[in-house]
Amino acid sequence: MTGRLVAVVGPSGVGKDSLIAGLAAARPGLEPVRRTITRPAALGGEPFEGIGEAEFDARRAAGAFCLHWRAHGLAYGIPTAALGAVEAGAERLVNLSRGVLAEADRVFPALLVIHLTASPEVLAARLAGRGRETAGDIAARLARTAAPLPAGLDIHEVCNDGALDETVAAALAALQPVSA
Repeated sequence: MTGRLVAVVGPSGVGKDSLIAGLAAARPGLEPVRRTITRPAALGGEPFEGIGEAEFDARRAAGAFCLHWRAHGLAYGIPTAALGAVEAGAERLVNLSRGVLAEADRVFPALLVIHLTASPEVLAARLAGRGRETAGDIAARLARTAAPLPAGLDIHEVCNDGALDETVAAALAALQPVSA
């Protein structure tokens, strides 16, 4: 493989979709992967393909996804076209679950992970601003301790407590090769 998959991971409300859009706008050729998710497309958020459970299961069984997982009662899939693009030398950008990172590393040996973080206060404000969760739901999300990321991956932590343009600049710096 000569290309690379850039995975953005982090808790709900941290700004993964905003960072992905900012990175794609700032770096031509770094294209976001459109995930397939078992939720109605009308619910909004990131650009994704919304399908039902039966269709998802049929596509998974047919090998339509190079990565797939379940989280928060939904199924998520990364189309095999993303793997083909990376194998052909392209850079692709995707919102992944931390739970699928080890598998992503096996499928995409040139994997770079941007672990997006934010303070609990910032996360709480962003989650409240979305209007999709009650105060109790937000408190429960913030109380959960996230599992550590798998060891041995190329992980770059980027804090998104400030302005988005600062976060995008920090993430772009993480994408640059190290100079000797």
